[in-house]
Amino acid sequence: MPSLVLSDHLLSSEETKKLKPKELQNGTPEEGEQRKKKKKKKHADGELDSSMEDMASEKKAKKGKKRKASDDDEKSDTTADSTQPTVAEKQAAAVNGGAMKKPKLMKDDDGETDNAADDPNALSNFRISKVLRETLNSKGIKALFPIQAMTFDLILDGFDLVGRARTGQGKTLAFVLPILESLTNGVHKASRKSGYGRPPSVLVLLPTRELANQVYSDFEVYGGTVGLSSCCLYGGSPYRTQEISLRRGVDIIVGTPGRIKDHIERGNLDLKALKFRVLDEADEMLNMGFVDDVELILGKVEDTSKVQTLLFSATLPDWVKKISTRFLKQDKKTADLVGNEKLKASANVRHLVLPCTRSARPQLIPDIIRCYSRMCEFFRSGGRTIIFTETKESASELAGLLPGARALHGDIMQAQREVILAGFRSGRFLVLVATNVAARGLDINDVQLIIQCEPPHDVEAYIHRSGRTGRAGNTGVAILLYEPKHSFSVSRIERESGVKFEHISAPQPADIAESAGSEAADAISNVSDSVIPIFRSQAEQLLSSSELSAVDLLAKALAKAVGFTDIKKRSLLSSMENYVTLLLQTGKIIYSPSFAFSTFRRFLPDEKIEGVKGLSLTADGTGAVFDVPADDVNAFLEGQENAQSVSIEVLEKLPPLQDTDRSKGGNSGRGRFGGGRFSGGRGGNSSSNRRNGGGGFIGGGRGRRKASSGGPNRFNRWK
Repeated sequence: MPSLVLSDHLLSSEETKKLKPKELQNGTPEEGEQRKKKKKKKHADGELDSSMEDMASEKKAKKGKKRKASDDDEKSDTTADSTQPTVAEKQAAAVNGGAMKKPKLMKDDDGETDNAADDPNALSNFRISKVLRETLNSKGIKALFPIQAMTFDLILDGFDLVGRARTGQGKTLAFVLPILESLTNGVHKASRKSGYGRPPSVLVLLPTRELANQVYSDFEVYGGTVGLSSCCLYGGSPYRTQEISLRRGVDIIVGTPGRIKDHIERGNLDLKALKFRVLDEADEMLNMGFVDDVELILGKVEDTSKVQTLLFSATLPDWVKKISTRFLKQDKKTADLVGNEKLKASANVRHLVLPCTRSARPQLIPDIIRCYSRMCEFFRSGGRTIIFTETKESASELAGLLPGARALHGDIMQAQREVILAGFRSGRFLVLVATNVAARGLDINDVQLIIQCEPPHDVEAYIHRSGRTGRAGNTGVAILLYEPKHSFSVSRIERESGVKFEHISAPQPADIAESAGSEAADAISNVSDSVIPIFRSQAEQLLSSSELSAVDLLAKALAKAVGFTDIKKRSLLSSMENYVTLLLQTGKIIYSPSFAFSTFRRFLPDEKIEGVKGLSLTADGTGAVFDVPADDVNAFLEGQENAQSVSIEVLEKLPPLQDTDRSKGGNSGRGRFGGGRFSGGRGGNSSSNRRNGGGGFIGGGRGRRKASSGGPNRFNRWK
């Protein structure tokens, strides 16, 4: 279950309202002193005009009004700071079965009624100033996300914090908003440095330049509205510009550990006046080798008692826990929206897996985008797609094959990377092919589809890549492509992450054409009638010269409009074009692929059998699924009539298949199709394999020809 460490229990707002004003004013001498100080402070939302503080010599009536306003202000502050439970406490009470009292209707500064009871995370329930609320509203944000609601009051009240949430749940604003409020209206307002050459009050460390730029953008937008300046420090950009900004003085610094360390060692960066230090994506800093740099930077703060430290991470490996113990105060709080739950991936994402060979990717991926990204006319409109590859070379190659796509990886200069990301965000192009450099934390609106070209090496990588969609409460689709021989990797990710994959087959060209044709028909309907007179003569000439009907000609025109000049078959098993997936059944259990090949030899010539690819056993063991060239389908269907108890059919949908390791057969478990390196022996006896020096015989146990020693034969590999 998600867990949250909360501060002491506070009175509810209803209980506070029952107290008389005089009772609220009574208390200990210390409370009296505190109330006197509060009278002198401006209300957090700016409700009291600052000019009223300077009107001591005005008329008695105005003085009375001022005194009344101050008393109201005192009551408001007392209620907000001492008696009203935080949203996090409300959520915790709900989890534990406790009942919180229903808040009454509230009015904001503009006099608009806000029913906080409808949404406990509504902005009006938090100590967020009017100017920040207006900025959030302009961005369409009316309420805080759970991680933001759980941490806001804790940070604003001065606690160190460890925040943990799934990717895409708004961790950035979880520290941006309370930090800005603390510096402008909270505990750090009086001690914050200002003026030319001032040292920074906030330092935020992130693992990548892209993440640093993203967080910097948030501080620029929201910090700018409250008069705070920011700068972003990362490698690959000129030192000179950054040095000028630091010399002039900034309030907030966002950057990567390497460049921050460089500026500290050059004497450009002084952390003596620091009020906040934030580690975002701390677990990724460990993965990228920033351990020493991060510890050095954190250690540069002389008086840690005056600094709030906030640590945000999707996971909590040992190093992150060590950092928390070493650099955070003992009374630190923890906000954990993950807890011990096995499912770590975003619940707003539909997780799909699709078998696909490497050679089939260029033909398959455009059709996946067309089907799952709600796009028309290939990338011209609709949602954004991010495609992840394992290498920089494959990213560049695939981007070159997809119309309008751009590649993003470490070999691209930083300035160009920023241009690419800006173009992707603005919609100038809608397909980004990236390595892991873009997988962490990038918050890009309307990413509807994630395609991973192969299973990543670790589960966390899959979680963070798939988390680039389904963000901010939206939904998305994440599709994982895998080589059929690597199906065990899919099972591993499913087992370790708790994600339940939905197995799908490749979109068939006929389905794509039908979908695209519908889009083209809609587009034609929207064409102005003014074009008809211009093209009428050509249309009449085409009708008169063709033997096809008007409907058939229009169908061909629609196909051409969406880029289809021919319809090709596509394998369900490998997604290869011009291949068809067939199912073999013999009326009995098929224990190994070698049994299936021996069955083929009963009614097919060798040259047809050589075309069989990717043979796999069904999960129930009653059949074998395989690909053949589209031109050979009839030979297999007609040949079954010459073999008793043999059934072969064309598949419309791929059945559940055995994992690769289950379908190896034999005792040695080292070969793909049974028994060591045999592809057609009797159950793959490992001792026979040793006698033959690692080679094997192909052909149902009778051994028609010898396979090469130690290598794959032509029946068990993809060509």
